[in-house]
Amino acid sequence: MDHTQPDLTWRKASLSSAEGQNCVEVAALPGEGQAVRDSKNSGGPVLRFTPGQWNSFIRGVKDGEFD
Repeated sequence: MDHTQPDLTWRKASLSSAEGQNCVEVAALPGEGQAVRDSKNSGGPVLRFTPGQWNSFIRGVKDGEFD
């Protein structure tokens, strides 16, 4: 986890509820990779993923690995 956050453009998950509960935001990192944070705590920890880690995660989501 990393608490430092460069000036990133954050996008809220498309399935986030209107009340803002249980939401995550994702931002592309300069160069490569992705960052993820809790939308309710924008100044909190940021998880950083390499492109390979992010692609593995997305494949797992699509395959139902986390259901």
